[in-house]
Amino acid sequence: MASRITMFLKLIRFSHTLFALPFALLTAAIAWIGTANSPAVPFHWQHLAGIVLCMVFARAAAMAFNRIVDRKIDAENPRTAKRHIPAGLLSVQVVVAFTAICSVGFVASTLLFLPNRWPIILSVPVLLFLLSYSYAKRMTSLAHYWLGAALMLSPIATWIALQGRVDWPPVLLGLVILFWVGGFDIIYACQDVATDRKLALRSIPARVGERNALRIAFVSHLLMLACLFAFWWVTGLGVVFLGGVVLVTALILYEHRIVRPDDLSRVNVAFFNINAVVSLGLLAVGLVDLFLL
Repeated sequence: MASRITMFLKLIRFSHTLFALPFALLTAAIAWIGTANSPAVPFHWQHLAGIVLCMVFARAAAMAFNRIVDRKIDAENPRTAKRHIPAGLLSVQVVVAFTAICSVGFVASTLLFLPNRWPIILSVPVLLFLLSYSYAKRMTSLAHYWLGAALMLSPIATWIALQGRVDWPPVLLGLVILFWVGGFDIIYACQDVATDRKLALRSIPARVGERNALRIAFVSHLLMLACLFAFWWVTGLGVVFLGGVVLVTALILYEHRIVRPDDLSRVNVAFFNINAVVSLGLLAVGLVDLFLL
């Protein structure tokens, strides 16, 4: 049983939940603690549980569904041929069942926010949007930003669940995620240019080449940083969070320095290590700043 659970966690890359969950928790903390520009709402443990469960179930369903949809593509790509379905470690039927369980778990978890009905009303449309990303690369070169849009829902949905409305802080944080994820997904896709072109899949690197793709990713990350400074300004957070934004800026610049068109050997360092530090770091400095307000 332990080995099977470990296999499913690897299937959905559970550790990558760190990319989006900290932003949802930061949004929740702003809603609960409040700032000079945003009044607080009461804290409830079931709401915290709802945020975590919704994030975990939604991402697990989307990742598992992606593995099902992309199983033939993964088998053609040397980088992904050892993934669970093409390698025969898990059957399609088992992963379909896992996806269905996680999807039901996501929808059920929104009930923890009652009497606010917006989470349950929006749960199915949100889930369908998350799952549809798996087909994006077959339709548009902007699939990287489809992924970013899927993840940007985390702070917006959290705010709606707690506040019952949409406001500028979660929207700006969502835009941070949109441009951040879109940019680093472009960088990550530079590894698969040959396979994408062979299989007629659409990605920015396959369309414009690695050098131009990295330039687009850099512009995307500049927009991310602009939105991050705007988020700091609108929320009224203090110097601690501003210091974190400055450090994130340095990390993003470093990320683009170590990844070059003629040397993609450090893509995983940029993708996993630096981006995990960015999301967790912003949560940490945000919490410190909120408690100091």
